[in-house]
Amino acid sequence: MTPVTETTGPARQHARESASTEILRWRAGNAPRAEMDDVAREEPLEIRVDGRSVAVTMRTPGHDKELAAGFLLSEGLIRKKGDLRKIAHDRGCEVEHGENILNIFLSPEVEIDFKRLTRHVFASSSCGVCGKASIGAVHQHFAPVESRFAVAMEKIIRMPGLLREAQEIFSKTGGLHAAAIFDRNERLLVLHEDVGRHNALDKVLGFGLFENVLPFDSHVLLVSGRASFEIMQKALAGGIPIVCAVSAPSSLAVEFARESGQTLVGFLRGDTMNIYSHPERITGHKAEPQSK
Repeated sequence: MTPVTETTGPARQHARESASTEILRWRAGNAPRAEMDDVAREEPLEIRVDGRSVAVTMRTPGHDKELAAGFLLSEGLIRKKGDLRKIAHDRGCEVEHGENILNIFLSPEVEIDFKRLTRHVFASSSCGVCGKASIGAVHQHFAPVESRFAVAMEKIIRMPGLLREAQEIFSKTGGLHAAAIFDRNERLLVLHEDVGRHNALDKVLGFGLFENVLPFDSHVLLVSGRASFEIMQKALAGGIPIVCAVSAPSSLAVEFARESGQTLVGFLRGDTMNIYSHPERITGHKAEPQSK
């Protein structure tokens, strides 16, 4: 078969986000046939802070600076755009490797405490860390949300369709997660796609940092997959009061949302949703008494 190659073309905004490869497509009743297909590109990104390697993540290339900035924001190492002095790919390496190494240089005023980094603790849902201890550690950096922002239920229901329409790379590959920020009028402020759901959200946070629109305290975050503890942690770093997921939340995500003042919506599909915490921000519903 033909090896995977990078797709090109003037219509592509980010040429490295997908690749083209030859496949054998089979359908019942027909003989397999060779076709070309698009797949989501996945490559490692090493994030270095002032020359020190702090993380390696598998990501979809593109918007790497936003990803790195969002990661540092959610880890509590930076608070504002001014904390960043310079971000650049490592041009001292071979091109194929240099594009996968990002050097971040912080302002002299920023005190670096590398012990703050929590990705190695919280990235795995099976890490075994006590839920209460995990939530307490995050709250040392980010206070619970107090926003009174609210959105009508019918607007929340329409957001997954708007997300799907805007997922250009997913429509080609079917293999990417998405994170998007909407305002109360269903206007899409930013959307990023990535093979990693956490990376997609980091890119969104990085956008907010660079555009000086953080916190997103009057906005809704919608993620295309499930809502995990780390998704809720990153949303709290961005000050996001309402987090919606197309799929299910984890038990720790629900606990975190309730203690962090965040509204958490799961299974947002069609005209249905489950509200797990702080339902007062979703207007237009009236809870029925639980059946006995």
